[in-house]
Amino acid sequence: MTPKSESVFLNVPFDRHYTKLFQALVYTVHECGFIARCALDGDDGSQTRFEKLLELIHECPLGIHDLSRTTLDRTNRLPRFNMPLELGVFLGAKYYGGEEQGLKSCLILERDRHRYQKFCSDIAGQDIRAHHNRISDAIAATRNWLQAARQGRHFPTAGTIERHYLRFRPDLEKMCRRLGDRVGSLTFIDYRTYLTGWIEENVA
Repeated sequence: MTPKSESVFLNVPFDRHYTKLFQALVYTVHECGFIARCALDGDDGSQTRFEKLLELIHECPLGIHDLSRTTLDRTNRLPRFNMPLELGVFLGAKYYGGEEQGLKSCLILERDRHRYQKFCSDIAGQDIRAHHNRISDAIAATRNWLQAARQGRHFPTAGTIERHYLRFRPDLEKMCRRLGDRVGSLTFIDYRTYLTGWIEENVA
């Protein structure tokens, strides 16, 4: 497994409408040589969700924070603030967590570049990247940020990663069928295992 120093915390929605972006982000992180981690990483009943998030944020020097789903829930008509909360914890760790935590770097994603100003204007001045709900834009933003965070290392181009990802998707379906699984029923850890094995075998 990639060492913790190369771990990327994914602070993103886990709803079905975001699945295509989430899976593309996880794939991109791994093809670039890092390991994706998120709240779905384990199942320790002795920890509260927030304790687990604090531990993940402490262990991961890099973080991707997608604020594009800070919208009203259809059921209770209230906004979802989990992502801004976790971004705030990550930024707080960077500024108040000592020398090691001070090395943190994060990518902030939005659907449209300036939409965040309507609900979280305090992060004005941060470099927000827009993915427009498109896989290609999400892959490019992630790859380019990781390259900037780890200068001196070789990274495949965003176009190359996207081509590999589009090859991986049908292969994932085939692997799942062969093993009696369905892509939609894979846990995060299952998905991460499948894609890391595929990258090892198919990406030079």
